[in-house]
Amino acid sequence: MDTWKSATQRGLVSGATASLLSSAALAALGKATDGSSFGPTNAISHWIWGEKAAHRDGASLRYTLTGYLIHHASATFWAVLFERLMGRQLDRKDPIATLQAATAASAVACFVDYQMTPERLKPGYEKRLSQPSLALVYGAFGLGLAAGALLIRRD
Repeated sequence: MDTWKSATQRGLVSGATASLLSSAALAALGKATDGSSFGPTNAISHWIWGEKAAHRDGASLRYTLTGYLIHHASATFWAVLFERLMGRQLDRKDPIATLQAATAASAVACFVDYQMTPERLKPGYEKRLSQPSLALVYGAFGLGLAAGALLIRRD
């Protein structure tokens, strides 16, 4: 049985890959649909800087770095839970099963983010992106979870 220590160690890797892939999706979709590759990540920093963060287009330490760090911490949180709850299945090293588990984890994260989380703690990038774009971001997040889980289990 996976321990919390093992899940945390593995979650650091799968969380990083999920954070990087979903951040790339945020940037690409922000640029394509909103005209700002930094806007969606800046919007995440509304946790600290309030509503004005959602309207910031350019890169900045205050908004972009803070937004990315919050996003990365959130991705790591979900990745640790993913590794803890699905570790045995992931240990089989079956890419299809891993992708299915990661897709389910991403769907749960999305549900919690938008149905159970108070407005003040929602991701924020929904203020800059359309619903189809949000689906792509969560898809990239799921792919990142799966890639990280497979990466740390490679022979």
